[in-house]
Amino acid sequence: MKTKYLFAALIFLGATPAAPQTPERAVTAEVTVNAAVAEVWKAWTTGEGIKSFFAPGCKIELRVFGAFEIYFNPDGPPGQRGAEGNMILAIQPHKMLSFTWDAPPTLSNVRQQRTSVVLRFNDLGNNQTKVTLTQIGFGEGEEWDKAFEYFSHAWQEVVFKHLKDRFETGPIGWNK
Repeated sequence: MKTKYLFAALIFLGATPAAPQTPERAVTAEVTVNAAVAEVWKAWTTGEGIKSFFAPGCKIELRVFGAFEIYFNPDGPPGQRGAEGNMILAIQPHKMLSFTWDAPPTLSNVRQQRTSVVLRFNDLGNNQTKVTLTQIGFGEGEEWDKAFEYFSHAWQEVVFKHLKDRFETGPIGWNK
């Protein structure tokens, strides 16, 4: 009964009931890698490491607001090289890395904006590391939907697969 009166009082005072919140759309992915945390951390935070599994070129400045650019097409013109203009947002050595991320050049409107990625590194013991990724900041609309679908596949099925393979069969030979 008290709830009914409280609701009526709120309406009388001009308050309206809050609309239900839509949960933040997030891409999540995880992989267990047969390597120590320090090795997996190095793969994500150094140029040599990025080139061993992620892309043939990069610009990594391991500091807050430092560059975190991944070049899938390093010889392409600016804006067509890959993940350009991204930066590191937060660092907890061997535990967490956060950075901005842009959409592929084919999604030109969304590409001009950024999402945020958080990687967490968990030592499982026995020379194994679990890497968990969360990407948030997706907008609404058809192009954002395409970006969400793209990254839902790309992180787990491409990037994390290459990361796992890097430690099981060796670095990728990009010149092949």
